[in-house]
Amino acid sequence: MNKNPYDTVVVGGGIAGLTATAYLAREGQKVLLIEKNRELGGLVNSFSRNGFHFDAGVRALEDAGIILPMLKDLGIELEVVKSPVSLGIENEILNVENLESLAKYRDFLKKFYPESAEDINEVVKIIRKVMKYMDVLYGIENPLFKDLKRDTSFIFKKLLPWMPRFMLTVGKINRMQDPVEEYLESIIKNPSLRDIIAQHFFKNTPTFFALSYFSLYLDYFYPKGGVGKLAEALHDKIIELGGKVQTGTIITRVIPTEKIVSDEKNVIYQYKNLVWAADLKTLYRIAEPENLPSEIKARFEEVKGKMLQNKGGESVFTLFLQVDEPLESFGRIANGHFFYTPSRQGLGETHRKELSELLEKFDHIGKSEVLDWLNKFISLNTFEVSIPGLKDKELVPPGKTGMIISFLAGHELFKKVQEAGWYDEFILEVENRVLKVISESVFPMLKDKVIGRFSFSPISIQKRISSSEGAIVGWEFQKDMPVISKIQIADRSVITPLPSVYQAGQWAYSPAGVPMSILTGKLAANRILKSK
Repeated sequence: MNKNPYDTVVVGGGIAGLTATAYLAREGQKVLLIEKNRELGGLVNSFSRNGFHFDAGVRALEDAGIILPMLKDLGIELEVVKSPVSLGIENEILNVENLESLAKYRDFLKKFYPESAEDINEVVKIIRKVMKYMDVLYGIENPLFKDLKRDTSFIFKKLLPWMPRFMLTVGKINRMQDPVEEYLESIIKNPSLRDIIAQHFFKNTPTFFALSYFSLYLDYFYPKGGVGKLAEALHDKIIELGGKVQTGTIITRVIPTEKIVSDEKNVIYQYKNLVWAADLKTLYRIAEPENLPSEIKARFEEVKGKMLQNKGGESVFTLFLQVDEPLESFGRIANGHFFYTPSRQGLGETHRKELSELLEKFDHIGKSEVLDWLNKFISLNTFEVSIPGLKDKELVPPGKTGMIISFLAGHELFKKVQEAGWYDEFILEVENRVLKVISESVFPMLKDKVIGRFSFSPISIQKRISSSEGAIVGWEFQKDMPVISKIQIADRSVITPLPSVYQAGQWAYSPAGVPMSILTGKLAANRILKSK
């Protein structure tokens, strides 16, 4: 055991843990960041294979009034470029360029669903309203990343005039928290049109969060060298500020009464404060509340029950391709960040009711029935396609292209296939079907130009980042969320029932994302510094 405890131990080297550690180190704290993997960043991570650079998790970043102010506040210089988005259905592709692109999107949808023209007009009207809310929500740099004592000009010229508009807008946003599927059903009669608009969102995504994405398409940017450069920059800043980072270490016990955590090798780390920026279910499973006061212990058990009975959100399946074809061939078709749906039909109940029925009878059916469902699921799905080289040509060998193709996928199906003993075969079937659908539609050059491929499934994501159910945005959306989900009380999201233990990251606030992970990391650091 350390005779001199750390001021703070941070567990989890994703973007929230890195943020919290950087801010604590800046204030002179003796701080240790512990990460289970050899690499940092979690889902904000890049890697290379055979000269092709890929992003392991998020494909681009949106500022949301948080990321760029955080970098500026910490004195981090990060070279970035715009990451323009394209939307595609069958053989029609729309490049999203500016606010006027929303009108083009309206006309784009009408080409496929002319009988739904009035409904499309209404949806676009609502999206435009949401975009105005977004302009208010992220209209100024987040004040958490400003030195308000010194920057009085910001307070009087920006913050105070903005606050009334912000509070009014938050009220409107809170009235748009119903699941987007239900909301769209109330205004769009055509189920295929509803699917095309919403099927690439997580199940029960709040309406405001879903319909705000057109604003986010205009906000996306990409760090030169890959999204992992953001994590690298934060790590370098932590070291510069005197913080300590320890990777390849799995924490297996948390004993709050003694203020210690220990790892799989029984090495003990003593803390004054603990920030848990990893999977929250894991914290509540390994924390030992014995000897805590009865009131605190009862509250812990109550929260633990709520945490463990909720599921992580959907995961993704991601196919990585190395292609012997120049970037220009793909750039002529779409931008480097591309949401593509090969069929206007939409998924319907394929990924909901039909999948649920398939899982219920899984032990009594053969492979052929599972693969029949898989064929339908992939042919009707929406894919997020990323081509890093179109954003930074240094990320790919000359004359070649690296491509990332992903889609939402449930963890449970992959787990059942694994338990049935044909996981590797199933992964190969998924890869083949994705490649077939994409090469027979938008990118025909993939038919005979792929020189290398591999994939990540919900199972491998769970294994790599220790995320319950392989979730990539924290919790499954439910009416009764186990964490804070209202903007105006986001500062409470970092509080846990355990003394001197705070939580941060994608599991600490819902809906999650990189900006909210950064925000909760900063909020956790602020709580600790304020208590000091």
